[in-house]
Amino acid sequence: MAPRDITLFCLGESPNAGNFPIPIISATPSSVIPWNGSVKILCRGTLESYLYQLEILENLTYKQVEKQLGFQEVAEFVINPMDTNTAGRYQCRYRRELHWSAPSEALELVVTGLYDKPFLSTNGGHVATPGENISFQCSSAHMSFDRFSLSRPGGPTLSRHRDARLQVDFTLGPVNLSFSGVYTCYGWHSGRPYVWSAPSDALELVVTDTARQDHTTENWVRMGVAGLVLLALLAILAENRLGPQLPHQEDQQDLPDLSWSWQKSQTEWTFGLTPKDHQGDSWS
Repeated sequence: MAPRDITLFCLGESPNAGNFPIPIISATPSSVIPWNGSVKILCRGTLESYLYQLEILENLTYKQVEKQLGFQEVAEFVINPMDTNTAGRYQCRYRRELHWSAPSEALELVVTGLYDKPFLSTNGGHVATPGENISFQCSSAHMSFDRFSLSRPGGPTLSRHRDARLQVDFTLGPVNLSFSGVYTCYGWHSGRPYVWSAPSDALELVVTDTARQDHTTENWVRMGVAGLVLLALLAILAENRLGPQLPHQEDQQDLPDLSWSWQKSQTEWTFGLTPKDHQGDSWS
């Protein structure tokens, strides 16, 4: 898919182009693509757009790469394979009614893997707390670079220049929880800004709010102690309800002596069986 000149740029400066929404250009899965990989460029316009055009910057002039015809809000352009010829600075525009829209903002596609990977390290450890400053070092043992870039998925790519050409420092901070993630770095030359080295080995940074964790732990401990106390009270209450209801000692003094009354009645009943009327009866 070699770039080629276009002949319709005169239409791009229409007086009505300012009335159209500016298209939005993006790349998926990323704008940093391995050598021989593929990338999908998305150009978002309007539902009334019937023609989209993808352009690449060459010799200070944007030239047509591909066109796509059809009424659609988003046009997809696939670049495969990714190499030094397809890496570069892209923009897109769409045609609506009789006019072209203004171009989108620039999208820079980078190809990686042309040079050996650098080494990424940090002097602050892999765990940080909010408010700290973290320093990363990206270094190359053999290849001399005049540019280094630090990258994190979902975050901005940082680039640095240093005269030493073998190492550069990246200072991040004050950090917050959003700085957590996996970082890699690349080396490249300013004369070929869209051709980078292979990525360094990944380094994970974890930003943790220890103060918040301490409060959370304390709250869990308090809740646990309260739960144990509640269980103990419930156990005591259950034991009192299910256990035998014995009278207190002072209450027993007011109760009649049931055993004595029973013995007395038994005695009276026994004596009542030997009246004098039966003395003449014979058992023989």
